[in-house]
Amino acid sequence: MGMLMLLIGCVAVVMCTVHVLAARKASNDIREAGARQLHIIALDLESVLEKFETLPFALSFQSDVAQVLARPDDPAAIARLNRILQAIQQQSRVIAIYMLDHNGNTLASSNWDQPHGYIGNNFSFRPYFREAISGHAGHFYGIGTFKEPGYFIAQPVYPTGVARGTVPPIGVMAIKIDLAEFERNWRTSEDPIALADHNGVIFLSSQAAWKYHSLRALDPVLLQNLAGTLQYADQSITPIAALPATMQAGFGEHVTQTIGRLGWQLMLFPSQARIERIALLWTLAAALVLAVTGTSLWAFYQRRRRLEERLASRHALQRAADELELNIAQRTQELLLANQNLETKYLKLQETEHLLRSTQNELVQAGKLAMLGQMAAGITHELNQPLTAIRAFADNAVTFLTRGQADQAGQNLAHISAASARMGAIIGQLKGFARKSHETVAIVDLPQSIKASASLLQNEFHLHAVRLDIDIRDAVQVVGDTVRTEQVLINLLRNAIDAVEMVPHKVVSVSLAREGVEAVIRIHDSGMGIAEQVAQHLFEPFFTTKPSGKGLGLGLAISSSIVQAMNGELTAHNHADHGAEFVVRLPLLPAVET
Repeated sequence: MGMLMLLIGCVAVVMCTVHVLAARKASNDIREAGARQLHIIALDLESVLEKFETLPFALSFQSDVAQVLARPDDPAAIARLNRILQAIQQQSRVIAIYMLDHNGNTLASSNWDQPHGYIGNNFSFRPYFREAISGHAGHFYGIGTFKEPGYFIAQPVYPTGVARGTVPPIGVMAIKIDLAEFERNWRTSEDPIALADHNGVIFLSSQAAWKYHSLRALDPVLLQNLAGTLQYADQSITPIAALPATMQAGFGEHVTQTIGRLGWQLMLFPSQARIERIALLWTLAAALVLAVTGTSLWAFYQRRRRLEERLASRHALQRAADELELNIAQRTQELLLANQNLETKYLKLQETEHLLRSTQNELVQAGKLAMLGQMAAGITHELNQPLTAIRAFADNAVTFLTRGQADQAGQNLAHISAASARMGAIIGQLKGFARKSHETVAIVDLPQSIKASASLLQNEFHLHAVRLDIDIRDAVQVVGDTVRTEQVLINLLRNAIDAVEMVPHKVVSVSLAREGVEAVIRIHDSGMGIAEQVAQHLFEPFFTTKPSGKGLGLGLAISSSIVQAMNGELTAHNHADHGAEFVVRLPLLPAVET
């Protein structure tokens, strides 16, 4: 009994020693690993900050910047600078780029078209503005006016042609960078990570409860200064130690690295749970070694029995390995079959997509031919007129030649030539409209497409006594398919003719204008408008309000599909002056946008 107690005591001493040594080594290893991790994070963070360091400096040389600062009441120059800053912001992926005058008023900004844009706001209270207007580069991190935190970099703007530093700055160019991506990445780390400013206020952390709390209690004067700059908006800065115990979890000893020109402190708090877990694993390993040693000693006295047990264990292990190999082979075969099934389904999906595209193109062509069939009567009338004229002029020319009146015969032949040219133009338009489109992407001249569509329906407007008003305010171009664009316009114009059939005052108006970065075509009729129960089904396939035989209900569905394929939008609503209005919006060519 005494020997057993002594053995248990020795084992306990060994286990405690192993636990202490393992915890100490794990703590050192984790701190070293944390230091390396902080170094990598610091390099990444400094790289992002330095990448944008020269951006406001370069932007300060823009010619429009000096022009707006010199003439802040020039709306054209401000609008042009707004678009330039917005384009650069979208490419650089910063939060915002904006320019302030010498009083801190924002004159131009990349977010000029946003609900919470900066234009009109005064940021003279911000430290980065005060530093930049004094002729130095400004750097600052804080919560923005609209509760959006970010890192600000500012550079002074000097008059054009004047050496920097020889005269006071006339304005400030500033950018705002989003650092939230670092915070999201840190949340994958088991060890808490935090970034604090030079005052010890944490503004980025993988622990949400620590944000906008200080590492230690701050001096009241310092708190007053922070409130004056609105660096952290209306956040109440209190020490982390004042938080509930559950929110302080993980706060304590940490590894620190100073980064950035603002003296930020990047901190990693080694997980005590991880240290304890590693120490426990080492302790368990030591216990396992001791157990193995004890078992070996016991086996010395029980050699024959242990040998039999070992042989039995070996056989069992071999069986388990064999079963494992069999299971792996079966699973591999199942995965191969599943992969083959996926490939087969993918091929079928491609075939289905190809069939869908082909069917859609055929449907567009069928809609086009159906439209030609509906216009057949008017087109026949258009061709009959010049044919009748040709026959009359030909008979007259024969008579004049018989009488020897060559001049009069020549005039009749000239009339015949003009009538033939008219017929050729009509037939040429029909051939161009009827040909099958191959979805060729080209530049579409919208004024020409409107005129060509109106020309094909000229006789329809005449037969139904409908007045057509065309107002082309801007010569704009888009990217798309000319034939399909005309198909959309013809379909909308024919619908407008049908809409005014039962009203005494029959007018259809077409307007084309540039609105921002879009070309907008509006087709307005003087009809009865769109019924409420019809409006919600207007663009559905096979939905029509026309009598049987006058339409299949595919025209608007096909037109909407064509416009969407050109990255545009087709909408309809009732006009304030009665009647319905269909609006086609298409993106302008990039060259036209600028």
